[in-house]
Amino acid sequence: MKNIEFVKSVSVLNQLPKNNLPEIVLAGRSNVGKSTFINSLFKRKAIAKTSSTPGKTRTINYYLVDSRFYIVDLPGFGYAKVAKKERDYWEKLLVKYFSENKNIVRTIHFIDSRHKPTQLDILLNKYLRELDLPYIVILNKTDKLTQSELVKSRKLVMEQFPELSLGDNLFLNSSIKGISNKNIISLLNKIID
Repeated sequence: MKNIEFVKSVSVLNQLPKNNLPEIVLAGRSNVGKSTFINSLFKRKAIAKTSSTPGKTRTINYYLVDSRFYIVDLPGFGYAKVAKKERDYWEKLLVKYFSENKNIVRTIHFIDSRHKPTQLDILLNKYLRELDLPYIVILNKTDKLTQSELVKSRKLVMEQFPELSLGDNLFLNSSIKGISNKNIISLLNKIID
């Protein structure tokens, strides 16, 4: 995985790319670090726009990788300051996106390692399993924890989601330090090949 380019932002489903390339979908709550993850994975400073303000990503953002597949950055969920009408619109759009999109080959569910999984994390996990969509979990922002806090965080996530196995479908990640980047790139290459 060498080249990444921003393709388009989508706010209605009839704008999705029509070329049926495989899609790796990034999902998680607002401000969990999905955009920073993209920049870190591809060693690009600002291919994906980041913000310290939660709820900044309000569109489905498509990035083309090596002309082979898309990385799709979904809007973060659960940001309370977004108007209820807008939250409801995005919730319906994303439910439709997941249930009707046949190009999704893997969803990466980001969880902030500093907090236990939220109710919305639990609902997303349940939804992915109901749709039988393959997924992995990235426990993100691990650089912000001490070793003992990280052990506790990992234990909480594995208790909540017992199907997870470290290094298989659960990865500890720090986009700032590039922790897990090689393992995740290797996994994505296997999925696409």
